[in-house]
Formats: sequence, C-alpha cells, structure tokens
Amino acid sequence: MNKVLLTVVAVATSLLASLVQAKPMSPTDSLVIRFANRTRLVIYAPDKAAIQALSNYDLNKIVREMGMKLDSVPGGQTRISQDGDRYLKDTVLVVTKKSDGVTVIINGKTDSTQRTSKRDSDYERERRERRDRDKGSFDYNFSIGLNNFIQEKSMTAFPEDGYDLRPIGSRYVALSVGAMPTIIRGKYASLKLYYGVELAWNNFMFEGNNIVQKGTTTVEFPDAGRDLQKSKLTVCTIGIPVVPRVTFYNSSGKKVCHIGLGGYANYRLDSYRKIKEADGGKDRRHSDFYLNNFRYGLMAHLGIRSLDFFVKYDMSPLFQTGKGPDVRTLSFGIGF
Repeated sequence: MNKVLLTVVAVATSLLASLVQAKPMSPTDSLVIRFANRTRLVIYAPDKAAIQALSNYDLNKIVREMGMKLDSVPGGQTRISQDGDRYLKDTVLVVTKKSDGVTVIINGKTDSTQRTSKRDSDYERERRERRDRDKGSFDYNFSIGLNNFIQEKSMTAFPEDGYDLRPIGSRYVALSVGAMPTIIRGKYASLKLYYGVELAWNNFMFEGNNIVQKGTTTVEFPDAGRDLQKSKLTVCTIGIPVVPRVTFYNSSGKKVCHIGLGGYANYRLDSYRKIKEADGGKDRRHSDFYLNNFRYGLMAHLGIRSLDFFVKYDMSPLFQTGKGPDVRTLSFGIGF
C-alpha cells in the first residue's frame, strides 16, 4: 500500500473516532473512496447525518497536502483543519500518485472534475509568498544610479558652465533597510507602506577642470588651471523615506510588480571634494560648502519582481539661499 493510501487510512481513522460512539452501532450509511489501483476505502457512519458531517472537511485538500506531510509528520498522521472555504460533498474519489503530484478525480452524481496537485516545492513556495504578502516583510536594498542638477533659475554670480556635471561620473549610491506592513489586502493587489532608513552618497563630478571650494561668503567653482582626471563634490546623507506602494499578484499569489509614490527627508552627515590630478595624485578636503543640512523631496518606485527602479527629486535647494547656485538634485537608478 503506497504512502498516499496509508495517510488516507490515518485520516479516515481520525474521522471515524469522532463519528463512532463508545458502544458499537450498526452502520446505515457509508462513504466510499476508490483508488486507481482498485483499492477501496469505506467509511461507515451510524446515519446519514454523520456522513454529511464529513462535508466540513475538504478531502481533496487533505489528499493534496499529504505529499508534503508524509515525510515530515511522525507516523504519517495528518491534522485536519477548517478554513472557512466551501467544501466538496462528493462521495467517490479516484486518487493516482504521480511523479509530479497527486491526481484526484472527483465523481459526483451530476459532474466529474479532475484536479492535480503541484509539486511540494511549488506548493511551499506559493504558500510562503502568500504569507509574506499578507504579513509584510523587511526590505534590504542596495541602490545605484546617477545624479543631475535641475536649474531653478540662472544667477550671474554662478555661471552654469562652472558646475556642469559629467552624466556617467555623477553617481548615486545608497544602502537602506525598511519595513512594509500591509494596509489593505486583496487577492490580486494590496496596499503597503514602505518606510525605513537610508544612507546615501550623492557624487557630483564636474566637467572640465573646474573644482569646488568654500569662499568667504559663497561657494566657488574656479578653473584649476591644470588638467585633472576628475573633480567631484560628494555629499553623504542619512534619510527617512516613506512610500505607499500598490503591489500586484498573479492568480497563484506570486508578486508581479509594484508601484509607489512618496517622499523623503535627509540630513547631511558629511561632504567633501576630491580631486584626482593628471599624474594620479589626489587631494581630498572636507567642508560644508554652504550646503543645506536638511533636504526633502519626492520619490517614485517601480518594482518588477526583485528589481526596484527609483526616481528621487529634491524639492529643497542643494545650497543655502544666495550662497550657491539655485539647483535641485535629481537621482534615478535601480535597486536590488
């Protein structure tokens, strides 16, 4: 007798224990389960009401889950539980054990359907994904992207060609950890709230041989007067992002994508300039460069499976008013 039959027998024994009283009773009704190998399992009950009580249990679900429980439950016992679903009332099940799962043919008086369980690993994966969807999860993220300046208004004291950026050299790097509790849960979509802590580095690499330095009253971008390999301003911040997300799932409960729109607030931890000379020599100097210590802005997320595309826009100026050019920072990239 195969493992499936042994477990069904164990289940049937458990059911009979709840149906049969201490003294023997003459059965007046029965439930027949016929297997493809011509083995039959008959459950007797004292009356029709006792047989109807079996409708509280989804026998199809019991058989489907047995493949997962046979090797993990001592003695092959199976615990039966109710989850509020509508249960089947068929009287004959034809069960076939295959390499890719268990096939159950349900025969009733008016219809006949066939259901095939998935592999145990697929079932476990889907169950885990549904659990994560319902309970939310922690998010650990590494983000990399690019920075650019958005000019709000031109200022004669700060000509734009003095702080033009190299598109590829002006990189954005961030490490973040956050939580995503579920606010509203649905079958195919759910609303979550992402919030956390982010440590970010904005690198602004200048075109040509311009450098950044702190003047007496304003920030300055003079020409170095020599060839440089690179010249950049780096700003390190710690921030708190808050982004409501709508996450979409397929019919099996697996995440398909998510979209989010929210905001963030950052505080400057450090800032420095770094110059790399043509001969490879380096000069690194720390200063506040009249940067705003607090910055805030809007951010958007677009997630596809495990990838998360982002866009961040500072609504506050990078430099203090009147002490530097009136520019905002735009960052975009991908998170893993």
